[in-house]
Amino acid sequence: MQRGSGIHMKCRRIDAKIEAHARICEELGMRGKMELGPVMETVNAILSDVRENKDEAVRKYTLRFDRADLAPSDFRVTGKEILDAVSQTDPALLAVLRKSAANIRAFHEQQLASGFSMDVGQGSQIGMIVRPLSVAGIYVPGGTAPLPSTVLMNVIPAKTAGVPRVVLCTPPRADGSIAPVILAAAQIAGADEIYKVGGAQAIAAMAYGTPSIPRVDKICGPGNIYVNTAKRLVFGQVDIDMFAGPSEILIIADDTANPEYVAADMLSQAEHDKLASAILLTTSAVMADAVAEAIDRRSELLDRRDILERSLADYCAILTVPDLDSALTFANELAPEHLELCIRDAEKYVPAIQNAGAIFLGNYTPEPLGDYFAGPNHTLPTSGTARFFSPLNTGDFVKKMSVLRYSEASLRECYLDVARFAEAEGLTGHAAAVRVRFEKEIES
Repeated sequence: MQRGSGIHMKCRRIDAKIEAHARICEELGMRGKMELGPVMETVNAILSDVRENKDEAVRKYTLRFDRADLAPSDFRVTGKEILDAVSQTDPALLAVLRKSAANIRAFHEQQLASGFSMDVGQGSQIGMIVRPLSVAGIYVPGGTAPLPSTVLMNVIPAKTAGVPRVVLCTPPRADGSIAPVILAAAQIAGADEIYKVGGAQAIAAMAYGTPSIPRVDKICGPGNIYVNTAKRLVFGQVDIDMFAGPSEILIIADDTANPEYVAADMLSQAEHDKLASAILLTTSAVMADAVAEAIDRRSELLDRRDILERSLADYCAILTVPDLDSALTFANELAPEHLELCIRDAEKYVPAIQNAGAIFLGNYTPEPLGDYFAGPNHTLPTSGTARFFSPLNTGDFVKKMSVLRYSEASLRECYLDVARFAEAEGLTGHAAAVRVRFEKEIES
């Protein structure tokens, strides 16, 4: 950790009028952060190689990128490795993981959808049935630190939805092992299989299948630009959770907010990576000054200073706005991943929020509470996609099928309408398929 380096970590200050919101959103880099061009060729080559050469290609890229030389027979984590990992994990941390898992499970159980049936008369019914996916694939990145929270937030909704086979892929360390806390979290969450494979090669293996790694129906979980590009490119071969980008937080604060809390929350997002965004909208110039000073001071006490310096300089800002209505308009335009309302009577402003991944209300609901413990999923839409994407939920791990059963009497009542509709589209075969059932009646 570097402290007292003389580097001051400052957010830019902006006075924002409502007509400037769209321009500021662009300037802050919240749209199109993930430029796919430079990595498309590399990822396409990996996908093609794994599709053609299966396990041998996976092995080659695991050695190249993770420096782990694993035979395909060693890709899968053994039961003994999992038990050893649990025994090596701090018991106090295990207890926290179990508490968090219970909260996540309880929240997601409330999301479970059931089918329905409608009686449409004369012995006929229409309806919908809900079935879990057969195999779900979860990707958990390696990077600079293990992410057991990602394991819990992705595996638990899948198992809660009833998916019988949940496959987890995560990059190995150079010695071929996985961080014990990841394996412990996977056991607590209920993952059925764990593979020591990361990067675009893991996405390819789960999308196409290899002799050692099963093909899945859907791939969920975060990753770097190579992983996310691979997910985009295999979409259609399999489903994916969402098009993920760098993490972001927008905080709206009035004069009742605590500047130390606000600064700490902004820094907690900025430390994710160099592209992370942390933005404050405040109606108080005094609050803006206090938060700016607190960010500068508190950043000196944190690790990951190289990341913080870039993130704060490039993608973070403190904006003063004339009123809360302007702030809410800005929030809906930005459609942030995380939105904190550190304002008086925060609950009454929730109806005004149209676009956000998750909303945190009040001074004692910090964003890390949602990352780790409260229960709602932390896999959230980013880069403005909260306009149309939702947080990861049990609905992501099921499919719905329509069911129709008409009696002869019901079809007789409407078959001429169906035939006319088909003929209007020029599909005479469709019309004939209903008319044929009543040919004798037509002839008579």
